[in-house]
Amino acid sequence: MDPLMRLSLIAAALLALAPAARADEVTIFAAASLKDALDAIAAEWQKTHGDTLVISYAGSSQLAKQIQQGAPADLFISASTAWMDAVQKSDDIDPGTRRDLLGNTLVLVGTGKPASADIADLPVLLGDGKLAMALVDSVPAGQYGKEALTTLGLWEKVEGQVAQADNVRAALKLVSTAEAPLGIVYGSDAVAEPGVGVIATFPQDSHAPITYPAAVTRAADTPQAAAFLDSLTQEPARSILESQGFTVAP
Repeated sequence: MDPLMRLSLIAAALLALAPAARADEVTIFAAASLKDALDAIAAEWQKTHGDTLVISYAGSSQLAKQIQQGAPADLFISASTAWMDAVQKSDDIDPGTRRDLLGNTLVLVGTGKPASADIADLPVLLGDGKLAMALVDSVPAGQYGKEALTTLGLWEKVEGQVAQADNVRAALKLVSTAEAPLGIVYGSDAVAEPGVGVIATFPQDSHAPITYPAAVTRAADTPQAAAFLDSLTQEPARSILESQGFTVAP
C-alpha cells in the first residue's frame, strides 16, 4: 500500500476514535431585573459558542434558597450582596469566582410618560392609589426601596398602600398595566419597559449601593459557566448591559 495512503487511513481511524466535541449546557440563576439584557447577551453567546444557556429568572432570595436546596445551577447572578453572602456561607458557590459585576439605580416610575417630580411629594402623587414594590423583606429591589423610603421619612406615610410583588419585574408589570399608578423599580427596569416613565431617581445616599455579585456554584459541571461570567464584562455584553441602564464593573 502506498505510504501516503497508509498514513491517511491511520489518521482517519484516529479521528474516528476521538471523542466528539459537544456544546455545553449552562444553567444560570439570575435576578429578574436582568432578563432583557441577559436574554440578549445569551443569544449572542449561543450564536458564537454553540452552548445552550438555560436562564431562570426570579427574586434573588428565591434563587438563593433554591441553590441552597440543591437546585442544579451553574452560575448565580444576584441583585443583592446579602443573598450572595448567604450562599457563600452555606458553601454553595466557589468564592474564588465571586465578583461584583454590576450596579444600578432606584427609581420611581409611573404609567406612560409622567412628569418629573420630587420624591418628597410621593404621598401626594400617590393619592389613594397603590405603590408597587418587590417584596420589601426579602427581594433586593423591595429592600432597597423600603430603606430609601425610610431614610427619606416616607415609609410610614405610604406603607399601607404598598402592593408587594414576588420580584421587581412583577412590580413593574403592575405599573405598566395601570394596576398601580406608581412603582419603585431599578433604573434598568424603566429602560426595559416602554409603558412606564421615570418620575424621580432616589438619592444614592438614601439606600445601600445596588450591587450585583455573581459567582460560579459548587455544583457547576462545565467550565463554560466561568467563561460566560468572564464574558459579561467584555464586548458585546458590556454594551448591552450599559444600554439597559446598568453600570458594569471594570
